Amino acid sequence: MRGGAHGGSWVISFADLMSLLMAFFVMLLSFSIQDQEKLNMAAGSVQNAFGIEPYSNMTGMIERDGNPEREYLKASTIEETRSQTEFATEDHPENQSQGQEANTYAEERTDIEKAAQYALASASLKQAWQDNPDITAITDSLVMQQTEEGLNIMLSDREGRAMFPEGSKYPYEITRKAIAAMAPMLNKMPNLIQITGNVASGGKYDNPRYGPWELSFDRANITRQILEEFGVAPDRIKSVVGRADTDPFFPNDPYLDANQRVSITLLFEKPPVPVDLKP
Repeated sequence: MRGGAHGGSWVISFADLMSLLMAFFVMLLSFSIQDQEKLNMAAGSVQNAFGIEPYSNMTGMIERDGNPEREYLKASTIEETRSQTEFATEDHPENQSQGQEANTYAEERTDIEKAAQYALASASLKQAWQDNPDITAITDSLVMQQTEEGLNIMLSDREGRAMFPEGSKYPYEITRKAIAAMAPMLNKMPNLIQITGNVASGGKYDNPRYGPWELSFDRANITRQILEEFGVAPDRIKSVVGRADTDPFFPNDPYLDANQRVSITLLFEKPPVPVDLKP
């Protein structure tokens, strides 16, 4: 009886041992396929539960979520630099390259914004002219040109078709309607407006005190008055300029009729560009 009982106890102990071994192998298998991030979290929880604080000898940099990954500095020394409180591009060439990249990005963004404003203004003004049948006869005299300053809208004379009577600051009625048709669209644009008057060379002036300078300015100023009368806010006008015959559209032929014009320019204001700080 005692031998049988002893044999039975041995079998039970062996079974317990096999169960423990099976549990051990299952645990090893589970750890082998465990996600590393979850494993680290579990290890950290166990360490915190037992009051164990991990220690690593790292100097020079602290890594945390959101920081770029890089190798830890094993040793670091404090070196004096010429500027410790300001950005010195001479001491830190990478700052200069970063500034150049920022400037390049700003210029590209400016070009995109400028192109978008040009396209919007051009399409809106063309639609305004098409919707007004009274000015279809002078559509060839309405010219839009992209410049460094902005979108330049010109009302220029053509052979046999003048925008203003000779020597007069007041436009023909059809010219007045063309200017008035622009006003609502111009007022919707965010740009400031510059108005410039130009006359062709060789004009005749009965009054010696009233010449190309006075006439070119008066035509630009009358254009401003018409725009404001039909909806353009006065604070949108940045400047009104008369240039006489000093800036011909066709420099090779300053007497050409097309040199006599009034230009309405939607000025493109560049956004502020970060300036490189120097010590």
